[in-house]
Amino acid sequence: MTTDTMTRLGRDGSQTEKQKHSEGVVARTIEEQTAKLPSDVFLMAAGASIIGALSLKMMGRGHDALFVGQWAAPFLLLGVYNKIVKVAGSDRAAS
Repeated sequence: MTTDTMTRLGRDGSQTEKQKHSEGVVARTIEEQTAKLPSDVFLMAAGASIIGALSLKMMGRGHDALFVGQWAAPFLLLGVYNKIVKVAGSDRAAS
């Protein structure tokens, strides 16, 4: 076994814990792209959806207001995901 192979595998030739729990190519790609966005974008999007829902409600379009108002929670969840990726994403473990 070469030294390079030994560093990728454990001393006994098995995968290390880090390799067993590493992310796939798709997750890594999504994390790379998501980490480029500032966290403020998601907070502003959530705020805009709330303001949009209030505006629609005042215009008498109640069903549209409910639809747009429900966007706030997913935007905030995406913001949390964005923050987690920046702090503890798979690129932190790949070193």
